[in-house]
Amino acid sequence: MQSNFWNMKKPLSFGMTMLASALGVVIVSVVGGVLMFIMSIAMVASISKMSKSDTTLVKPSTFLTVDLGKISGDRTPNGLRQSFGENKTVGLVTAMEAIRKAKDDSKIEGLLIKDDGAPGVSWASLEELRAVIGEFRESGKPVVTYATGYSQSGYYLCSAADRVCLHPTGMIDFRGMGGEVMYYKDLLDKLGVEMQLIRPESCSYKSAGEVYTLNRMSDANREQIRAYIASIWRTATSEIAASRGVDVVDLNRIADDLSGYLADDACAQHLVDTLCFEEDVRAMLKEEHGAKHLLSLEKYAKNLKTKELSNTDRIAVIYAEGNVMDGSAKGMSQGVYGDDIVKALKQATEDDQVKAIVLRVNSPGGQVTASESMTHAVIAAKEKKPFIVSMGDLAASAGYEISCMADVIVAQPMTITGSIGVFGTYPNVQKLMRQKFGINADTVLTNRNAAGLTITRPLSPAAMAMMTRNVEDFYKVFVGRVAEGRHMTFDAVHQIARGRVWTGADALGIGLVDTLGGLDLALRIAAERAGLDEYTLKDYPLEKDTWKQLTELFGEGSDDDLDLMAKIRLARKWKAESGKWKALSRTEEDLMYISTAEGLQARLPFMLVSE
Repeated sequence: MQSNFWNMKKPLSFGMTMLASALGVVIVSVVGGVLMFIMSIAMVASISKMSKSDTTLVKPSTFLTVDLGKISGDRTPNGLRQSFGENKTVGLVTAMEAIRKAKDDSKIEGLLIKDDGAPGVSWASLEELRAVIGEFRESGKPVVTYATGYSQSGYYLCSAADRVCLHPTGMIDFRGMGGEVMYYKDLLDKLGVEMQLIRPESCSYKSAGEVYTLNRMSDANREQIRAYIASIWRTATSEIAASRGVDVVDLNRIADDLSGYLADDACAQHLVDTLCFEEDVRAMLKEEHGAKHLLSLEKYAKNLKTKELSNTDRIAVIYAEGNVMDGSAKGMSQGVYGDDIVKALKQATEDDQVKAIVLRVNSPGGQVTASESMTHAVIAAKEKKPFIVSMGDLAASAGYEISCMADVIVAQPMTITGSIGVFGTYPNVQKLMRQKFGINADTVLTNRNAAGLTITRPLSPAAMAMMTRNVEDFYKVFVGRVAEGRHMTFDAVHQIARGRVWTGADALGIGLVDTLGGLDLALRIAAERAGLDEYTLKDYPLEKDTWKQLTELFGEGSDDDLDLMAKIRLARKWKAESGKWKALSRTEEDLMYISTAEGLQARLPFMLVSE
């Protein structure tokens, strides 16, 4: 007979149970800590292994391949972001530098550009890259492009090539530009949530909060969107026309009736030169240009050597890319963090070898408090050294405020800028709680407005008046800063402000920017103002090493939403098979930012997406 041993055991005493539980917690904590340490060491080892080869051997008769989907942002990611977040991508600045180096590299015979999806950067960045490709062509080396299907912005860039090739059953997404905004008022009404929008009375173009309070575009928002997309389209079609020898009128006709969308039609309309397969392109490169090897831009970029920062004069390039936020970046978090930019400006100002500062802005805006802190630091830096701003895809709202005090502002014709204004939103979930969940909130007060700023009821009249005064006061500060920085009157700025968005081309005509061009032009202006013939560049904010990023990501106090998003991204990458994982999209990051943003906001009323 089998004994029932487990039933014969006596239950543990309360003390023994507590001791066992405590030991269990200790063991789990120790084991978890050890596993996390081993994982961290493994990650560092992986990164070190991947970075052992600082250069890539370039063989003679090589064509450099440029995949537009692998150019992302202005600055090439480093450390964890490069290895686990945005693997095998290069920033726009590195990409342009590599193409310029290839132009003079005797082993590089030409460029092969591929567009197999939406590019990693938007219109203004592609405009800057297109100019560099033009320089490459002028050297006498050929530029060939190929795609199974061209995105519209990708085709804009690729149209600058000597030969444009398309898959025989491919397409060109050439149909003109459109703006679409999603509105949530009806959804919020069904849920019983009222979003209260607070903005200056005159800021009718500052429409970011309207997505919660309207169910269609306001007249002002429709006006500004129509104006800026028309401006971008004019620039794009004029440059395509010049490259392809097709009249702008014909390009608009082709877009209107989609007569260049399909492969055969695109060839007939002279949008492309050749319909072929990718192996045909490779054979053509070999037969016509003697190409024996292909090398990716990402690998070639490893050959870029940073000049030694000895006693040479320097120009500081400070990158302000992403949503404007308070605080400092931790771990893999990305954005324009106020404390980091203020620190970078101070470091560049106090470095005697730095003779001029270029602030590269690529931001839709964000939190007002961070914007004000950075603008104050910009004013201090400008008093000591030449200060130039280079605008990328976006330099709007808070992104424009930190730019407006510069000595010179350089923007691309397709840059989105302006949006000088501010807004705030405050939810009222009283109806949701009462009707959907049967929850009623009641209060006891010591003062009349003690509950005037709670989400369980509408804002009190005094609270609404206070918040309205807050946005009105900051709007006046914002306009005043622009007036001072741009040497205009307050009224003149107000007429072009009111939250309205402009392209760089239109902003030039109204005084919001000084000249049109890219980062190269900004650097030339900075060197001229500082009296420099030779100089090296120093990038800010200074990059953290991989171990520092890891300790910040998993260390104490790293539980905010943006750090959590970075951890999820890292975990996905660590578990996924090589080459099959994709990072969280920029849209997801923007939505995460918007859902956690607090306080007054000075940001674009939409997200810019390149198609």
